[in-house]
Amino acid sequence: MIYAIMYGLTIGAVLYLISIGLSLTFGTMRVINFAHTITYTIGAYILAASVNDFGIPFLWGGILAVLIAASVGYCIERFIIRRLYGESLDYTFIATFAVFLIGVDIVKWVWGVYPKPLSDPIGKSIDFLGFVFPVYRIFVILLAILVFFGLELFIRKSMVGKIIRAALDNKEGVRCLGIRVEKYFSIAFVLGSALAAVGGVLYAPITAVHPYMGLNILLLCFAVVLTGGMGNLRGTFFASFILGMLISITGRFWPAGSEIVVFIAMAVVLFFRPIDI
Repeated sequence: MIYAIMYGLTIGAVLYLISIGLSLTFGTMRVINFAHTITYTIGAYILAASVNDFGIPFLWGGILAVLIAASVGYCIERFIIRRLYGESLDYTFIATFAVFLIGVDIVKWVWGVYPKPLSDPIGKSIDFLGFVFPVYRIFVILLAILVFFGLELFIRKSMVGKIIRAALDNKEGVRCLGIRVEKYFSIAFVLGSALAAVGGVLYAPITAVHPYMGLNILLLCFAVVLTGGMGNLRGTFFASFILGMLISITGRFWPAGSEIVVFIAMAVVLFFRPIDI
């Protein structure tokens, strides 16, 4: 059970890093961005190529992966998402899902369809009360917590963060003040894409790096956002770890239902706290 808890916390940390960008874009832009996890996939692949093919150290390969994925995120926002502001959710769904499928095909064209192995960059464990925990997984959990507090400071203390937070509450009110909300939407979008790439970089040594890895985690991330509340950054944080624990603990006793339980929990939350999109 202790190992299940550790794995659940690791899954929760990765879900948080990916979901926070969805929460920001969904909460401010009202855009169902199915292309979000393509940056997660690209981050993992760039890291794997950097480490395995070019011998770049994990840290520098991870930084390179995040920068490239953030640039891809900016291009998606600039040329696709920006044209969909204010449009029906049907258009955003179709357009962003098309971008996701195109991205997957590009990944398969560049790197092939076979999984890319990536080993634990730390390769050490600690023994605590007779339980052995990989240091890398502890690092992933602590980094997610650090990102949470960093985002809290950014949103509450910086001018850009305050505008984004105001737009989460009342987008039209912010626009009436003469502020170009779209500019700050772009910043939030790129930030979310970069964090999704961080999630891909951190999760790559734990899971298999393959073209459809983004699709596997996309629905889980939407479940996190809907459970935690659209645009609710704290809610996204707690929902990520709670659902991560549900996946891990359920998988220990009922492997077939490890992901089903996430959507059951989401349905229960939406039943008592429906949302208006």
